[in-house]
Amino acid sequence: MDETNARPQTSHNNLEPHRGTLILVLGILSLVMCGFFTGIPAWIMGRNDLRKIKAGLMEPEGEGSTKGGMICGIICCIISLLSIIGIVLLILLGIGLESANI
Repeated sequence: MDETNARPQTSHNNLEPHRGTLILVLGILSLVMCGFFTGIPAWIMGRNDLRKIKAGLMEPEGEGSTKGGMICGIICCIISLLSIIGIVLLILLGIGLESANI
């Protein structure tokens, strides 16, 4: 018997493999230590991969980890952006208070 005929056929044979684990790792790293550097790629890659999964072009098994990594990336980007805005406001407040003392 031919080996190719012995393998069970699945409907996912010709689909692109998912990158859910990579996206989840990038999202978690963004929350823990890397900030924007891994948060933005996790967000973008997650969005693109979820579109491919919905279109039936990518394996659907990675949908959960892809969503989780993308959400972690989004949360990190929002927290980082709010932190930067807060730091800028504190700097401007300090400059304003310093100039008022002159």
